[in-house]
Amino acid sequence: MSARELEIAQSYAGGQTYHGIAERLHIAPSTVRTHLATIYRKLEVSSKLELRARLEGDGAPNGSRTDHAAVISELALSLEEAIGRERALSEVLRIISRSRGDTEAVMAAILGHALELCDAEFGILFEYHGDRQFSARFTRGIPQSFRSWLEAQDVFAVGNATGLGRMETAQDVVNIVDVRAEDLYKTDDPLRHATADLGGARSFVAIPMLSGDSLVGAFSIYRQQVRPFNAQATALAHTFADQSVIALDNARMISELRTLGGKA
Repeated sequence: MSARELEIAQSYAGGQTYHGIAERLHIAPSTVRTHLATIYRKLEVSSKLELRARLEGDGAPNGSRTDHAAVISELALSLEEAIGRERALSEVLRIISRSRGDTEAVMAAILGHALELCDAEFGILFEYHGDRQFSARFTRGIPQSFRSWLEAQDVFAVGNATGLGRMETAQDVVNIVDVRAEDLYKTDDPLRHATADLGGARSFVAIPMLSGDSLVGAFSIYRQQVRPFNAQATALAHTFADQSVIALDNARMISELRTLGGKA
């Protein structure tokens, strides 16, 4: 293995996530996964436990698996990722059930897991105020200059051609390959320029947050490279958006119950 592969192997075997390794090494999480697939293939291992054992000098490659090493490494990583997704979703539901209306903690957890599992750099939960009006209610990993811009706007109107505007109209997922490649970036639209120039965003997906038939917000995650979100990442983001709605509805009901209790 190369020095970089060894470093990634040791970090992953030690319990670090793709996102954590990527952040420390200043590479994309997808690059970490590519390295791990190569490492699994070279060492002929099929799990994190086997990887740790090989790094500690225990176990030996199984020669009979050599011809199938690439398939084995891909299946092994895919299984570990699936297990990780299930654990993250279960953890979010656990946090929601015990939150007692603390939306800040819940949303920080939801956005954190969404960024990790969807391989994104930052995320924003926009609250919808009706008639194309939004505000950035919760954020995670967002560049400070973009955060400051959003805070200064407070509640702001969006144009029809923006990701949020299109999402509101269709009440469906909007997946933008490259925010700078769209014609909107060539205009003076303030949100698009803030997203691209202050946030450094290139690819992003916006998921409508629906409570019943009513739009209550947008769950948006961003990549700072042109790497479109595939169907699996978009589906995961949709799940986190739904969990966000559940958390907000729970917080609202808890607040109403406390108000009624205080009047009793």
